[in-house]
Amino acid sequence: MLKPRKKRVSRLSENGIVFVDFRDTKLLVRYLNEQGKIVPRRTSGNTAQQQRQLAKAIKRARHLALLPFVSDIQR
Repeated sequence: MLKPRKKRVSRLSENGIVFVDFRDTKLLVRYLNEQGKIVPRRTSGNTAQQQRQLAKAIKRARHLALLPFVSDIQR
């Protein structure tokens, strides 16, 4: 019999972060994978509202060159 998976709790909810700031690059890097893509909601455990804020903040940080669009690792 399969056990039901334990739902991931987002770090945003654990730390009590209400607003995601695009200048907080340490927080935003946690939600990017090795290729520089945004981690999906089902993996990160964020709510829909948190995921929208996160995606917008990452895109703003990329536009202002605070985060890279792609990683430097080439395969």
